Amino acid sequence: MGEAALFWIMAPIAVLGALGLVFSRKAVHGALSLAVTMISLALFYIAQEAPFLGVVQIVVYTGAIMMLFLFVIMLVGVDSSDSRVETIRGQRVAAVLAVLGVIVLLTSVTVRATLPEEPAGLAQATPDGNVAAIADLIFGTYVWAFEIVAALLITAAVGAMTLTHRERIFNRPTQKELSIKRFSEGPPGEAAGLPVPGVYARHNAVDTPALLPDGTPSEASINRVLVARGAARSTEEFRHHPTPADIEAAAEGDADEPAGEIGTDDGASGGERA
Repeated sequence: MGEAALFWIMAPIAVLGALGLVFSRKAVHGALSLAVTMISLALFYIAQEAPFLGVVQIVVYTGAIMMLFLFVIMLVGVDSSDSRVETIRGQRVAAVLAVLGVIVLLTSVTVRATLPEEPAGLAQATPDGNVAAIADLIFGTYVWAFEIVAALLITAAVGAMTLTHRERIFNRPTQKELSIKRFSEGPPGEAAGLPVPGVYARHNAVDTPALLPDGTPSEASINRVLVARGAARSTEEFRHHPTPADIEAAAEGDADEPAGEIGTDDGASGGERA
């Protein structure tokens, strides 16, 4: 009774997780949906008196491989606006044919399958234990299938690294060439490079804008990711607002400058007269 209840509760959850993996538009959501399906399968294994498979399903697949997927996704970053244009002709037709073939294969196997009237228990099926029985099947009965799958996975990993490796058709520009290009082609204000974040007297953090030589905060010094997430501090917080004393001092300086220029001109003209 309890096993049947567990099946009818976890089976829809596993199917929904599988559908979420197929139809989710974001890679993170697809990875989480796959984790839900894996955890549901682990519960099925434990309910079928296979605790070793259940623990391996959670520890190895859900705990290690899925976390690796999420770590790579977070490290590389996947934008939801990625191109969905088909780059290989006929891949959708081939995928549809492959799915239909798998459905036909599973249907034929399910129809021809015969189950015993009284299934054997775990003690009769694996008298030496669950781990020993799995090891005997992997390294005994199905050793060739195991080796072929291992070679296939290694080949897939090497192929993925080969495809992602970009062959250089030109030499990497040197630091000197990059500096010359920055000064000759870039805007003059960015010739020396963008200011780094956190360059401020009382703050040293990546979310704090840097100050330019005139004291104004630079929005270009903050990472665009922090700005998009709303985690960056506002530049208005660090912008200098002149006080009345500053305005008065600036007005006095502007008033003194023309007088000095007039005196200089008079001196020059007096010298010329002399």
